Amino acid sequence: MTRAPSARWTAQQLRNVTPLGTGAEIIIRERDDKYGTEFDEVAKGASIRVLRTAVQAPLMNAACERILGSVRRECLDHINILGESHLRAVLTETVAYFNRLRPHQRLKQRVPVPPGEAASAGKTVALPVLGRLHHDYRQAARRDGYTRGPAQGPKPLNPPRSATRVP
Repeated sequence: MTRAPSARWTAQQLRNVTPLGTGAEIIIRERDDKYGTEFDEVAKGASIRVLRTAVQAPLMNAACERILGSVRRECLDHINILGESHLRAVLTETVAYFNRLRPHQRLKQRVPVPPGEAASAGKTVALPVLGRLHHDYRQAARRDGYTRGPAQGPKPLNPPRSATRVP
């Protein structure tokens, strides 16, 4: 992260995310001076096709604008950032939330990375995300000694004392 990215800095960032010379198939970038010929050369070396947005066509970068707008509206507008390291931590947690927990319209309100199969019994608990700005809802394990099988109904984990055999 830097306050004033240069052509050399953006090229180095691309090198950092493509350490083995492989990465995304396509990068869509603006026609800004911070993407110089060195950036294009690094992309070419990693077999990445660079597409430049058209001049004065802000809607061409809609996917990036949408995620940046969502991050701003759903996160940064509600948190006072206390410095660069705090910003990094908040953005890291935000990306994890968006990629693992947040329902997406394109996926029919499902999450991109579904959690392990939830138990069918137990109460729902809310786990705070981003300092309680958002929540992840999960099934809690039951503590009353019962589990629920697919077709059986409640079944005790430990048999009642009257049913135990005494040798």
